[in-house]
Amino acid sequence: MRLTDILSPERVIIRRNRASDQFDKEHAIGLLASMLGNHDGTTTAEIEHILLEREALQSTGIGEGVAIPHGALPQLKEQVAALLIVPEGVEFQAIDDALVSILFGVIGPKRATGEHLKTLARVSRLLRSKDFRARLLNAATPVEAFDLIGAEETEKKGAV
Repeated sequence: MRLTDILSPERVIIRRNRASDQFDKEHAIGLLASMLGNHDGTTTAEIEHILLEREALQSTGIGEGVAIPHGALPQLKEQVAALLIVPEGVEFQAIDDALVSILFGVIGPKRATGEHLKTLARVSRLLRSKDFRARLLNAATPVEAFDLIGAEETEKKGAV
């Protein structure tokens, strides 16, 4: 499975902060939840609750400007992903205390823990490259960001 199989250009948002914005971690998670919502009988509110509950345990900000908010719900039949790019960054209590600019949200079925962990590892590997993160942050449109992920996955698969 590729990340582009569980992501779509419609679930990618590039959000530019404005000086007057009060955009914070909770708003970012709410936006991810709205992109992930309404799958297999779930609601945006349920997804937001699961993501915030996970964040309360420990921040999913893994460092280098990346966070991977994630969770599981029993009624889901398959994994779904959403990508939020905030070039100016958002405070996320990441492990390196840096602002987070790339938030890759993933939700999946509660019974598919192994698949969920593999997906989180795939996201982490994809976003490990500083060069790739820079290209993603410079994407002008959601379609461009989605296509960058697809191209990177194809390149990595070809290199293996």
